[in-house]
Amino acid sequence: MDKVRTFTVAEVQGRIDKFLASVCTDTSRSELKKYFEEKLVLVNDQVVKPSYQIKPNDVVKVIEKPLPEKEIKEENIPLDILYEDEDVLVVNKPSGMVVHPAFGHPSGTLVNALMYHSGSLSNLGGVTRSGIVHRIDKDTSGLLVVCKNNVAHRQLSEQFKQKTSTRKYQAICYGVINHNLGRIDAPIGRHPTIRQKMAVVENGKPSVTHFKVLERFKNHTLVELTLETGRTHQIRVHMAYIGHPLLGDPLYGPKKVVGEKGQFLHAKTLGFIHPRTKQMMEFDSELTENFQKMLEELKKEAEK
Repeated sequence: MDKVRTFTVAEVQGRIDKFLASVCTDTSRSELKKYFEEKLVLVNDQVVKPSYQIKPNDVVKVIEKPLPEKEIKEENIPLDILYEDEDVLVVNKPSGMVVHPAFGHPSGTLVNALMYHSGSLSNLGGVTRSGIVHRIDKDTSGLLVVCKNNVAHRQLSEQFKQKTSTRKYQAICYGVINHNLGRIDAPIGRHPTIRQKMAVVENGKPSVTHFKVLERFKNHTLVELTLETGRTHQIRVHMAYIGHPLLGDPLYGPKKVVGEKGQFLHAKTLGFIHPRTKQMMEFDSELTENFQKMLEELKKEAEK
């Protein structure tokens, strides 16, 4: 079944290809070019070319066709695996890698790499999401647990649902947070006018994020975040909601984005009960080189 992404133009923004590049931050320019070539970009239900000049109140639709299962390819992409056994593996995903294939990015994803690496993956989510129990955004780095069979998948899914798993993130946010601890309890749903964004909305799903300040800089704060729920873009939405969007966030941060690798957000710690042994397992991962470099720059700035 086709998925349709809809955007309503609030003000004149020029060419439609440039408009889509600014709002579809999880899609590369080459991928957007394919949408135009396949006539999957419509304005007011009419197919348009990349040069179309959009106008206020134009309704832009991007049709995402499901990827045929036969096109899911095994790819020899290096994986940073922290743990692996017959049931699960824990992988440290780099920033910039999409978790599973979809129209526009059928290759180069974590699932493509996992299919090459392992002869057995759970299939409860379908072939395109083989082994995937939970996701993190393309530009978010860090830990994911992958299931090799459906028994493990069901048990891990239930742990995420019952909030018995542990997920801790580290992020750099704009502004100096004065209090050391905080709890953000605000419902999240689809943004009412910008469909690629999530937002705190009255009829959204219950969403709770806890944060702890780890270090303060001149104009930024390093925080540790713990999730009670797992909504799309939850940390990014909640931190922007309290006035401290993540550094480098192209969707929820200031218009002038710092860096080229997306938000400074890393899934650092992951804990769960092993589906077979019933033992609690916890894993920790190093911050990415890009993340550590930014912290060093902020420390130097604070010392001036």
